[in-house]
Amino acid sequence: MKQQEQFLENAESKTFDAEHHRKLLFNIGQYDKKVVDGKKQYSNLELAKTRAAALKHKVIENLERYLTDFESAFKKRGGQVIWAQDAEEAIKEINKILSKKNTKTVVKAKSMTTEEIHFNKAVEKDGIESVETDLGEYIVQLRDEPPYHIVTPAMHLSKEDVAKTFNEKQGTPIDWTPQDIVAHVRKLLREKYTKAEVGVTGGNFLIADIGAVAVTENEGNALNSVSHPKTTIAIVGIEKIIPTLTDLDLFWSLLSTHGTGQILTVYNNILTGPRQAGEVDGPEEMYVVLLDNGRTELLAQKEQRRALSCIRCGACLNGCPIYKNIGGHAYGTTYSGPIGSVISPYMNGIDEYKHLSFASSLCGKCTEVCPVKIDLHHLLLLNRKDFVQEGHKAKSEDLIWFAWKAAMMKRKTMERGGAKTKNFLLRQFFKKTWGERRELPVVAAKSFNEIWKERTGIK
Repeated sequence: MKQQEQFLENAESKTFDAEHHRKLLFNIGQYDKKVVDGKKQYSNLELAKTRAAALKHKVIENLERYLTDFESAFKKRGGQVIWAQDAEEAIKEINKILSKKNTKTVVKAKSMTTEEIHFNKAVEKDGIESVETDLGEYIVQLRDEPPYHIVTPAMHLSKEDVAKTFNEKQGTPIDWTPQDIVAHVRKLLREKYTKAEVGVTGGNFLIADIGAVAVTENEGNALNSVSHPKTTIAIVGIEKIIPTLTDLDLFWSLLSTHGTGQILTVYNNILTGPRQAGEVDGPEEMYVVLLDNGRTELLAQKEQRRALSCIRCGACLNGCPIYKNIGGHAYGTTYSGPIGSVISPYMNGIDEYKHLSFASSLCGKCTEVCPVKIDLHHLLLLNRKDFVQEGHKAKSEDLIWFAWKAAMMKRKTMERGGAKTKNFLLRQFFKKTWGERRELPVVAAKSFNEIWKERTGIK
């Protein structure tokens, strides 16, 4: 099934699933309450957002320079950098490392880039166990599902759903509380941390001046994934770069406030490479995979490249009326919601994913809540325009607009056929497009022009 057809089917199913809707709105409602409190830490939030937007704009416009600065600084401390053009190349290079280390088990911190390249399934083909260590990611891994949300992977589940999942997959009591489940998972993961040969993480930010990967989290799983295994691999999108270490003061707080409503996330780690002489903690080897995977395609767009400023806080998802109705899985992409609708066509293919840019009300809520001031609803509109101009549309659409224009240009053509014929054509050609749950408009027996002529006698 084509992606657009699958999207429409998924959206239809989720929109009218009352229980799914209840869970989603409850969880987003909890987020909304916390964000209000989190924003109180700012004396001038708009100024902070403007400054962050300016820094990210500078970086995106000079991306090559900042990436090479990062590479140079990271290598000076013994780190190794791998440039991956796409998911296939990233997996190929990572597999070389895993093979060299005779890897049997990988512990993996929460990372959307690993979801993007389908890391787990790729390494499992070689008999390597890849264990998600973030609780939300671990839950959806047990369910064999992708993350539902950029920040909150299991947002679509209630605590009863989670208890049922562990009962079915691991035989735990069906009435376990969240505290029981957390204690159970903690015990399991401790064993995995101590036996894993390789730890894998993503990166919230790449710091150009000191050559570091900044990772922010609430559970300590990323820190454990780095500190126990002898080898660490960080897989990070090339757009995650920021100029200096001091810029984290701005970006970490914006990310935590807009992502979870916290003043600052619980664990904030800065990884500058492998363990140095005299240090007692850290991996013996550290690799950073700089992932392109369609990002330079987006960078080539004069205006849409602004989407590369995204810090993956998920605020636009939580504010979007479309996301609130259909949820994350309906999109069929790694990145859902407004930001996913802007970037996915460039990262995954315009022909298959152009429909996502049309799945928006253009209400502007996504732009309003963005901490780095990405004009998301405007970028969605630009995507629509560009896709049409570049010929990414059905031939039937051209035919419909040709016929509409021909009719609208001449009054006689507009009146031809009468209401009966027009209503027949509407039923034949537009019923499916208009939607099964909406009644088609009915053309009146007489047009306004005809009624006007009758009443005034003007011809």
